[in-house]
Amino acid sequence: MSKSSAEILKLIDCLSSLREGERAVDLLVACGERAIAPLREYLMEGKPTHIYQPRQRTVNALAQLGAKEVLIEYLCKVKEISDPVFQFGEEAVENTAARALAGWQTDDVFEVLLRIANTRTLPGVIEALGSFRRQETVPLFIAALMDDVSRTTAENALKSMGGLAKPALIETACTAGPSDDCESPSILLRRRCAMRILADLTVTVKESSRLKEFLNDNDPEISISAARIALENANSEDKCAAIETLIGKITDANWYNKMEIENGLVKHYDVAERDIKGQIEQRRMQPDKKQDSDSVLQILLNVRRRAEGELIDE
Repeated sequence: MSKSSAEILKLIDCLSSLREGERAVDLLVACGERAIAPLREYLMEGKPTHIYQPRQRTVNALAQLGAKEVLIEYLCKVKEISDPVFQFGEEAVENTAARALAGWQTDDVFEVLLRIANTRTLPGVIEALGSFRRQETVPLFIAALMDDVSRTTAENALKSMGGLAKPALIETACTAGPSDDCESPSILLRRRCAMRILADLTVTVKESSRLKEFLNDNDPEISISAARIALENANSEDKCAAIETLIGKITDANWYNKMEIENGLVKHYDVAERDIKGQIEQRRMQPDKKQDSDSVLQILLNVRRRAEGELIDE
């Protein structure tokens, strides 16, 4: 049975209900095109608020009803919001709308998303653009690596693009500030991200050769990523240098990088075994108390235990 206009408006009111909100979306979608106009009015005319879930549900309903033009209209609408809490809520709705638009892989949607991304870095817009896998978006994603809110989304987008993003990532990794002594924190962060992404991509021997200079980078995260890249692609001499780098950076590494180092040494234990056992033997000559607090020794023991245990299991 089709719903009357009054019943559709009542369902829209239910979008604010914690219990009935999601069911209201399903019922509104079942109403078909007749629900689009009142949903549009609710989305476009409703006031921004810190309680943004009802408007997100509105976006989801419109997306399921195929109302692409309404979502584009909403994203393009200029919104003057002074309250930062309300602004955060509205951006959550905008991110939902951008992600929903990714369901239409069309030029008009791409152009709208690209235009928005050139003025505002929203994670949902970056994610939606990433789904198109078009090379012209790479500079935007590289720039977004310096944005605290969108960084992770930009990393994922660049990673998903693979070879299309590699030249720009290598150039970014190799581009520091005016001098090594005055590199800004944002540029350093961008280089870290680029190297981290490259370490998760398939890098050629030629590309790896260009990046090996970063084995001795002053920043531990960059040098650890360079070592991971070298271990996958470099010649035996550079692989040995990469092992030395990983072991040498354990002391300065944060917990996440320590985990990366340990996993990398386990994976390449055939190359690292001699250095690891030599370090273990040397560090075990310390007094017992120093051994207990020696993070390098503890990680190398974990590596040997994991690697030799896996070898035995084989």
